[in-house]
Amino acid sequence: MGQQVLSDKKRIQELLKRLKKEHPDARCLLSFATPLQLLVGTILSAQCTDERVNQVTPALFQKYPDAASLAEEDLVILEAAIRPTGFFKNKAKNIQSCCRILQRDHGGQVPSDMEALLRLPGVGRKTANCILANAWNRPAIIVDTHVKRLSHRLNLSRQEDPDKIEIDLQAQIPRKAWTHFSHTLGFHGRRVCVARKPRCESCVLSRLCPSSATTS
Repeated sequence: MGQQVLSDKKRIQELLKRLKKEHPDARCLLSFATPLQLLVGTILSAQCTDERVNQVTPALFQKYPDAASLAEEDLVILEAAIRPTGFFKNKAKNIQSCCRILQRDHGGQVPSDMEALLRLPGVGRKTANCILANAWNRPAIIVDTHVKRLSHRLNLSRQEDPDKIEIDLQAQIPRKAWTHFSHTLGFHGRRVCVARKPRCESCVLSRLCPSSATTS
């Protein structure tokens, strides 16, 4: 069957509907209880799986319950605690620098606005949006590798830069759906529209997707 012909608005509505139905469990996969824990977790998740991060963070958060304890720790000891996540020297440096800024400028708390988050070492828009969406319940588009790949395949953006992809998606997706769209599209990228061999034959989006192998 060929691609379903719909107006842009109707197509987006149908994409959102099908993604929500297909992935009702879509959510942030990092385990956290506080905004600080999510900040640390997102820094650790760079070039590392969420599963591995979640194996490291329970002991880490028990030992370091607040920004002050992370800011004051010996850097070598902190590096050892996060070593399994890879790139541990740079990650430890960023975590400690972030926590020192939080102590100095924000009373030890993670800020809830984009500009302040972006001033933290190691925090780009993806990390900031993840924190805004999941810790502060603010609508946000989170452009991870899966969202980037599927945005191209679904022809929602032709940009390569994640910040520009975010802008394209913001213009098309209703604001109230930004966060859930990010999570459901990410889950779809992990489960169905995988990088090397997308499972187009079992994809609920195949009739809406110009890249589908089932499109004729």
